[in-house]
Amino acid sequence: MVLGGLAAAGIAEVQELVAAGDATVWILVSSALVMFMTPGLAFFYGGMVRSKNILGMLMMNFFSLGLTSVLWVVVGYSLAFSGGGNWIGNLDAAWLSGVADNAANSDLLFMAFQMTFAVITVALITGAIADRIRFSAWVWFMGLWIVLVYAPVAKWVWGGGWIFDSGALDFAGGAVVHINAGAAALAAVLIIGKRKGWPKTQMPPHNLPWTLLGAGILWFGWFGFNAGSALAADGIAVQAFVNTHVAAASAMLGWLAVERIKTGHATTLGAASGLVAGLVAITPCAGFVGGMAPVAIGAVAGALCFLAIGLKVKLGYDDSLDVVGVHMVGGLVGSLLLGFFADTAINGGGVDGWFFGGGSTLFVDQVVASAAVLAFSFIVSAVILLVLKAVLPGGIRVTEEEEEQGLDLSQHAESGYAFGELSSMARE
Repeated sequence: MVLGGLAAAGIAEVQELVAAGDATVWILVSSALVMFMTPGLAFFYGGMVRSKNILGMLMMNFFSLGLTSVLWVVVGYSLAFSGGGNWIGNLDAAWLSGVADNAANSDLLFMAFQMTFAVITVALITGAIADRIRFSAWVWFMGLWIVLVYAPVAKWVWGGGWIFDSGALDFAGGAVVHINAGAAALAAVLIIGKRKGWPKTQMPPHNLPWTLLGAGILWFGWFGFNAGSALAADGIAVQAFVNTHVAAASAMLGWLAVERIKTGHATTLGAASGLVAGLVAITPCAGFVGGMAPVAIGAVAGALCFLAIGLKVKLGYDDSLDVVGVHMVGGLVGSLLLGFFADTAINGGGVDGWFFGGGSTLFVDQVVASAAVLAFSFIVSAVILLVLKAVLPGGIRVTEEEEEQGLDLSQHAESGYAFGELSSMARE
């Protein structure tokens, strides 16, 4: 049986594969890999913030593992994958009602796999708003965003909704995860505002080894993200696995080449950011393209995402850790290039792109789907933030004094590094 990935699979197909013994172990392992990506993301982002905000960043990411997981099993999965509507699901599977009622637990397995995607998608937004959002505001935003933004988009693309039916493809989350999170991040930085002193004050990463460690964990976990989305340990999974690795490698080279030309240096931060840009871009394409396509997609993504991050200073929006430039732009690059590179010789569950005789049809479908997700996420995310800004005591942003002190102390009464204690011990 050939599947087109999450964009062409439903619970019936998963049940068939589980019953045949082809999917259970594969999806369990893939789910664990995707779950591990969120701690990896925490370290990737954590190394890039200033030392006084490291725990604040780690906490926002780890907290997603808690709140998002619970919301997903209570209502999120049901809204995304139950019912026959084109826009939103129903509550038939709320509180996991009826989700584990078959001997193989295939629907419970699919729910768990999808849960790890929801967790990391909302966590991606944290990089854009680093150093200045109240933790309480983040908690409220995260919960509302999962229900009001992520679940509907997942329904549209993977749950039998209107994008699912339109012909657009998204193998593992170019639109659902990356365009979605990137658009929300853009709305957030515009509403929350710039960090104090930005862009005149230099705010360099405090621990680049952590960022590289986090990037390595993301690269490792992304094999579960993309190859796991084949939903079986089959040839499509193999293709997605290879495409994932090659695109990341190519994007790192593309990013560093442009960085070297523009700045005269090839940096470790550029290497980490470039490989992530490639992973983002190949996500919608992973099981639909082959040959040298992942090399081309990765190289284009690496170069364009590097150029995109330079726009934030020119346009005046403070995207702290380049979520918009890497995830929104990278997701758009991958989703649109899929309209050119999709090849049914690789995956009969897809359709041919422009370069393989399919004409402009798929490309147009990709444009419509990408634009719809971007607009919906941006608008609803902005509304959520504006409401929270109006109703939460103290608003959604820390005070200038709290920002100067750092989020570790002001939001969590902790410090990531005991510099003072170490100095005292040295004197003694």
